[in-house]
Amino acid sequence: MLAQNPAIGTSPSLCHQHQFQVGDRVETYRHCKGTVVRVDTDENGVFIVVRFDTLYREFAYDPYDLKIIQ
Repeated sequence: MLAQNPAIGTSPSLCHQHQFQVGDRVETYRHCKGTVVRVDTDENGVFIVVRFDTLYREFAYDPYDLKIIQ
């Protein structure tokens, strides 16, 4: 039996790392629309920082909570 190295493989958050880019228009699961201002990582994985059209603040989201819109 082969030992598995946990460092090798794919993390679910890494699949989304290149999906979002700065300037992308996105919509949250609550239908708030905004623009990606930063894609960053921390010890928990990838997160997307969004500035909303109606709120002039920045919020961090998990990639699974956002979808790219036109």
